Amino acid sequence: MPQIASDNSFQTVITTFEMTPGTCQDLLDELADAYANFISKQPGFIAAGLHVNDAQTRIANYSQWERREDFLAMLRSDEMRKRNRKIHDLCRSFEPVMYDVAKTF
Repeated sequence: MPQIASDNSFQTVITTFEMTPGTCQDLLDELADAYANFISKQPGFIAAGLHVNDAQTRIANYSQWERREDFLAMLRSDEMRKRNRKIHDLCRSFEPVMYDVAKTF
């Protein structure tokens, strides 16, 4: 389960995906499979969540990693590069961005 606190040392990554309602479920299935069978088993992985908007035109992914390097190693792996090609075909765009937790309420 994600731990959101300004005093943690984790790397937070928020990725947004833009797609059509017709490909939302397919993309969600690909992402869920990637997490269940590959990403969650990588060194440094802590937790993640997938969120879908009401119109099914956007998916937001929140993930946490022990270190920035752990996330980058997963992203650059042959397996994830192959999966990202499939994911890319199902959406208009996606962008992972690394964040630090600034404040929590």
